[in-house]
Amino acid sequence: MTVTSFWLAGRPAAGDEELTVTHPLDGRVIGTAAVPTPAQVEEAVAAADAVRAEAAALPLHVRAEALAHVSKRLAERAEEVARLITGENGKPLLWARGEVARAVSTFRFAAEETRRWSGSTQRLDTDPAATGRIAYITRVPKGPVLGISPFNFPLNLAAHKVAPAIAVGAPIVLKPAPATPLSALLLGELLAETDLPAGMFSVLPVPNERAGDLVEDPRLPIVSFTGSGPVGWTIRDRVPRKHVTLELGGNAAAVVLPDADLDHAAQRIALFSNYQAGQSCIAVQRVFVDRAVHDAFLSRLVAAVEGLVTGDPWDERTQVGPLVSEAAAERVQAWVDEAVAAGATVVTGGRRDGAAYAPTILADVPADAKVACEEVFGPVLMIRPVDGVDAAFAAVNDSAYGLQAGVFTRNLDIAFRAHRELQVGGVVIGDVPSYRADQMPYGGMKESGVGREGLRSAMADYTEEKVMILTGLPL
Repeated sequence: MTVTSFWLAGRPAAGDEELTVTHPLDGRVIGTAAVPTPAQVEEAVAAADAVRAEAAALPLHVRAEALAHVSKRLAERAEEVARLITGENGKPLLWARGEVARAVSTFRFAAEETRRWSGSTQRLDTDPAATGRIAYITRVPKGPVLGISPFNFPLNLAAHKVAPAIAVGAPIVLKPAPATPLSALLLGELLAETDLPAGMFSVLPVPNERAGDLVEDPRLPIVSFTGSGPVGWTIRDRVPRKHVTLELGGNAAAVVLPDADLDHAAQRIALFSNYQAGQSCIAVQRVFVDRAVHDAFLSRLVAAVEGLVTGDPWDERTQVGPLVSEAAAERVQAWVDEAVAAGATVVTGGRRDGAAYAPTILADVPADAKVACEEVFGPVLMIRPVDGVDAAFAAVNDSAYGLQAGVFTRNLDIAFRAHRELQVGGVVIGDVPSYRADQMPYGGMKESGVGREGLRSAMADYTEEKVMILTGLPL
């Protein structure tokens, strides 16, 4: 099998070791990736540092055209890329194709935002001492970016690191997840087709145990990390003087109120508790239903969950495939078993087959069970009746996490109250918390992280304001 090169300062390279990528469902080999040596990692970081001034000075049209090229090429190779994602990640083709479409949009949005990336002016003669003075304000890169992307969206979450960096003229070193490096390496291939200068990007599939050297390297003053909370907060603690953006976990809640369309809510919650096999930080995990409609809703939810098509991710009809590994499925099973031992009831599901876990609904879950207070990251949801809006919102907020929440209601007053009171980074009215538009600000509160993604937001996050004052002007 051909070994896929990694990208070292914009050129393909081979290391001394290789990383074998296997399919989660059946273990067959999907591909092999070259692993950079420590000396090659040093070369990549040195190149990013050396090109930082040239990168910051790149004309906007050069950056925008590079980003538009990647968007165009991803669209042209969409089916190939989707099958690569399904191969290394195990997500069904249905969702892999959706991920590619989102990445196409992510790079397109970045190209559009780049062309709008401009300075502003501020008259200073509002004070007599500043007569004849005006300020020209721009945003400049803080420096090269270290992007660390996870396995669950191996293409689009890598895109959310790379695209805003290029947009603002910041070199980036991308470290993809070891389980799913191939999508990111293909992204490097498309970037290499552009006119970006050497050193502007590197894609380095280094093992996680070697990532600490990259995190601590002072030549990479920005760290953008998406992944588990313990790892993310450890990164922030290790480099307190760096600018660190963390997109971490969640245990996303959906609230179903009496005025909701119960059929619609059940279908949406069933699907988006289990899409990506629940391996999304905004997959529905906790469902709080007004007691007045709880029983009617539960019957609809059970029917919707049991109606999902599970199985082979290569099957066009499959909606729920395997988790990323058998070990991940075993952990989910252990958490469910623990909850059941503490008094929870399995309404449906609760079965494991290798790396696959059946879509599962739990009731009567104790508040301190892991499936209630931690991030399951698997196809499991818990449902609980609540008495009114006050109780529902209090239940949502009774969590260490605060990424997104969904509220099924037609009441505009309740919608604005949810936006004001729920301790989350985003509130979705009339739908599940799993909705994300790639151009919008996205991020969490509390243990769900710091900073925001979404192209314009990430571009601001990677930069800082710089002011030039012009003096003696006839304003």
